[in-house]
Amino acid sequence: MKIIAVASQKGGTGKTTTAAAIACWAAEHGIRTLAVDLDPQGSLTHIFRGDGTAPGAYELMKGDAQASQIVQVGEDLPDLISASLQLAGADTEFSTKPGRDFFLRKALERDSGRWDLIVVDTPPTLGTLLVNALAAADKAIIPLQADTFAAQAIFQLMETIGQVQQYCNRDLKVAGVLLTRYSGRTVLSRDLREDLEEKCTAMDLRLLPPISEGIAVKEAQTMQQSLFTYAPKSKPALDYCAVIEEVLGG
Repeated sequence: MKIIAVASQKGGTGKTTTAAAIACWAAEHGIRTLAVDLDPQGSLTHIFRGDGTAPGAYELMKGDAQASQIVQVGEDLPDLISASLQLAGADTEFSTKPGRDFFLRKALERDSGRWDLIVVDTPPTLGTLLVNALAAADKAIIPLQADTFAAQAIFQLMETIGQVQQYCNRDLKVAGVLLTRYSGRTVLSRDLREDLEEKCTAMDLRLLPPISEGIAVKEAQTMQQSLFTYAPKSKPALDYCAVIEEVLGG
C-alpha cells in the first residue's frame, strides 16, 4: 500500500484538483484506491459526491471507527473517507493527546490490505492534520501556482516536511513541486516558472511538468465527474496523466 499526501500551506493552488486527479486516474487504471479528505472545507468530498454528514476522517483519526467501516464507495469514482467541519477543531482537540502525529497512520494500517493506493487531501494550513498526512505518507506532492509568493510557500512547507522526516517519518519523500493552472503564453508565468525551478534546484526538489490551465477542470468538478471521464483529451487531463504516471511509477 502506497500513501500520497497532496500538501500546500495556502489555498487556491490546485491541491484538491490534484488529489482528485491522482485518485481518479489510479482507480480508472485498476488500482484499488482510497481518497481521504482531511480538509474541513470538504471540497474533495463534494467532488466525489460524498456525504459530509456521515462518519469520516474525523472519526477515523479519533479512533472511533475503522476505515473499512466508514468508507463511501462510489460506482464510478474512487473509494472515499469524507471530511466534515469537525476537522476544523482537530488542532485544538488533538494537540494535547499522546501520539497525535500518528493517528492517521495507525488508523490506515488497520486496513492496509484493502487498498493499493491512498491519496490524502490536506488542509491549506500548517497544523496537526497536515503533519498526520505527512507522517503517514510515502510521498508528498506540493502543488503551487506560478505567482510571486510561490517560493515563499515552498520554504515554509519544506520546514514542516523536514521536521516530519526527522521526527515522524524518515521514509517520506517529496515527489516534486507541481505548477497548476499554468499558462505558458504569458511572459510573467514563464519567468516565474524559471525562478521557481532555480529555487527548487537549490532545495534539491524536482519541479514536475506543469498542469495547463483549462476550463475542463472546473466543469468536471461542477459535474462531480472524473476529469479523465469528462474531458480525457483536454490539456489539463493529458498533463495530469503524464505527471501521475511518473509519480506513481517512481
